[in-house]
Amino acid sequence: MDDLDARLQRIGQQDFRAKFRLRGRDRAVVDLRGIATVRRHAEELIKRRLAPAEPYKDGRQTPYRGHPVFVAQHATATCCRTCLSRWHGIPVGRALDAAEQDYVVEVICRWIAEQYAPRTPPA
Repeated sequence: MDDLDARLQRIGQQDFRAKFRLRGRDRAVVDLRGIATVRRHAEELIKRRLAPAEPYKDGRQTPYRGHPVFVAQHATATCCRTCLSRWHGIPVGRALDAAEQDYVVEVICRWIAEQYAPRTPPA
């Protein structure tokens, strides 16, 4: 288990974050479009909604449903700049650089992949 997996596990233990699951239409989007397309969507959404130094409606800019990326953002504490700061150590008040945007997209996609193909417990 690497640092990111450990962080996602710790975040997932928080009551609010633990209730998010990839279900129904959100799962169907991954089925229909594939993880590569969902990753591109995540890149676009993060660049537009989270990367600016002062995102429009920060703290309320991420819907709770409508796309697997939105669900994953809430599940992984990448939904707003405050959560990014608190859980991932990315400071508020400045634009995200390319490496930070890539990190956020990786966090989101790793959670989606984990939800899409959950591991079976060892026998």
